Amino acid sequence: MVKPKHHLFICTSCRINGSQQGYCFQQDSVKVLQTFLEEIDERELSGDVMLNNTGCFGICEKGPIVVVYPEGVWYGNVTVDDVERIMDEHIEGGKIVEDLLI
Repeated sequence: MVKPKHHLFICTSCRINGSQQGYCFQQDSVKVLQTFLEEIDERELSGDVMLNNTGCFGICEKGPIVVVYPEGVWYGNVTVDDVERIMDEHIEGGKIVEDLLI
């Protein structure tokens, strides 16, 4: 069983039927997810960082939402440009990205 150091959940507005629609999806959350995948791969962290897309967290006005465990940190209004910072500062640096907290 894989035991990653970090587990990231990203709302991509995925519905039970598999369709993607909703606020986070409209705000390019799928691109955010893809960028995290690329960063994880480039940094060779695939064994240390697990990534999952999710359905709605219920706070759409703050989306796209990224939740990082085990810390339980919630980031809001995340853009593709924020991904590198989250990876640098939080995932590899151990410091929460304060201005993205919700």
